[in-house]
Amino acid sequence: MAESPNPLKPPKNEMEGQMKMLVIFLGIGLLLYLWQVVYNPVVPQQQKPAEQEAKQQQTPPAPSAGATAPPPSGAVAAADQQAREQVQASAEETIAVDTDLYHVTLSNRGAVVKSWILKKYKDADDKPVELVHVAAAGKIPPPFFLEFKGQQPAQDLNKVLWAARKSADGKGVEFEYTVGNLSAKKSFQFKNGSYQTGFTSQVTSNGVLMPHRLVWRGGFGDFSVLKYHAAQRNLYWNNNEGKLKTVEAGDAKNGPVSVSGPMLFTGTNDQYFAAAFLPPAGTANFEVTTYYDKLPVVGDTATEEPHIGIGAGGEGLNRFDLFAGPKDLEILRRANPKLELLVDWGWFGIIAKPVFLALRWTNENFTHNWGWAIVALTIAINIALLPLKFSSLKSAKKMQAITPEVNRINAKYKDLKMSDPRKAEQNEEIMALYKKHGVNPLGGCLPMVIQLPFFFAFYTALQVTIDIRGADWLWVKDLSRPETIPVRVLPLVMIATQFFMQKMTPASPGMDASQQRMMLFMPLVLGFMFYYQSSGLVLYWLTGNLVGIAQQWVTNRMSATPSSPASAVIDVKPVPSSAKKKNR
Repeated sequence: MAESPNPLKPPKNEMEGQMKMLVIFLGIGLLLYLWQVVYNPVVPQQQKPAEQEAKQQQTPPAPSAGATAPPPSGAVAAADQQAREQVQASAEETIAVDTDLYHVTLSNRGAVVKSWILKKYKDADDKPVELVHVAAAGKIPPPFFLEFKGQQPAQDLNKVLWAARKSADGKGVEFEYTVGNLSAKKSFQFKNGSYQTGFTSQVTSNGVLMPHRLVWRGGFGDFSVLKYHAAQRNLYWNNNEGKLKTVEAGDAKNGPVSVSGPMLFTGTNDQYFAAAFLPPAGTANFEVTTYYDKLPVVGDTATEEPHIGIGAGGEGLNRFDLFAGPKDLEILRRANPKLELLVDWGWFGIIAKPVFLALRWTNENFTHNWGWAIVALTIAINIALLPLKFSSLKSAKKMQAITPEVNRINAKYKDLKMSDPRKAEQNEEIMALYKKHGVNPLGGCLPMVIQLPFFFAFYTALQVTIDIRGADWLWVKDLSRPETIPVRVLPLVMIATQFFMQKMTPASPGMDASQQRMMLFMPLVLGFMFYYQSSGLVLYWLTGNLVGIAQQWVTNRMSATPSSPASAVIDVKPVPSSAKKKNR
């Protein structure tokens, strides 16, 4: 029986045909592969741009004849980078900045200050106050020049030309100088209505900060006043010490003197103006350096005197605010409450400051003139002391009444030496006489003792507060200075009133004729002393004299000189000569 075919298995002849077709296709594929290998060239892969650039640098093409070979692309990139890093100016220029308070002139040669003028204050020549010692230009570096503490830069940054750029509002100036690995920047930011200027400086070499100071030498302040250099000094407030310290120019005679620490502020000042460097809050280390320069005096170039200088900063990056302006209490308080310490009230500050505040209040609310404010406040102080003065004047009248009796007691013991025990008896008799008539021998001195602190308070207030500087009164142009007329009237009138008041005042008991004649010279001595003092101080003393004359006249009218009662007459017997010899 024939075997039935399997439907899932292809016939034998069909399988053989499929195998033949597979062999044919494999053969064709092999032939194609061999054809590509033997007859077709190898096509290289496309290189990446970086690989192509590296290959070009390794195998540069040969230059054509007559052509200059271009520099390698790496050298071109380095040159481009160096050109981009160079920032400097090609010519010297000055930059002026104006606010409502300042006119400041800067120079791009060294990025320094050439002039710093206060618009609202006048000097002795009636010109705006110049804070920079411009007469010393060329003898000392200008303000804000750089002084390096250690490594020096490759170029002198105080002589090169910095690129300068003003801000859009015209109140800020940025300086920059970059050549190679040396880079330096300075910036000033002024503001309208403020005596504070923002300042920043930074110097790097090879990316490393270079510590430096910003220096202002040759003094600071009003150079038109007499002996201006004597009033200029540096100061600083160290938070660790908690008190204000001052430094004189003479302290740096043998070389600059530096102090560093957590400073609240450092600065330099004269009688009425100050420059204070205010580092940011929390600054751990800020440096102040004092310099000594012997320079010709402004207005007297034949004389040389020490002039103080100051350096501030000390870091590779310095950032601080600079207050440069008047030592006005309100202005200082707005800038920084601690800056009020720039006004030195001295030993009598506990009285001087209240006296000044009362003087200012009187001027602002009543007199609207500082001269009349001095007159009004002097009268008010004398009225407040009136009870003491009347008591003193009455005591003086009683002393005058018993003068003959005191003279008799003194005559009784006049031949005894001071070491003689009987001198004690003389004092006991005089004290008994005082007690009997109710006389206080020190009563006449008490008002004078009380007035002395007020005198020193007025003296201090007129010397250290800028409010009275330039204030006029009648013919007086400036109450903070002596009169400018050929013959100073106020001191002469003061001498006359002093003589008149002295004549009206009863003489002290026991004063002989020679002592009385000597007392007549006291008004002349006072007049000589006051002749060179500020007009405001002379006006204060003169007003006190006029009030004293009025008080003395009233006292003399109210209390006639009492006659010595009979009971008060002491029968004085001379000391026996035998007793004198015995005591001898």
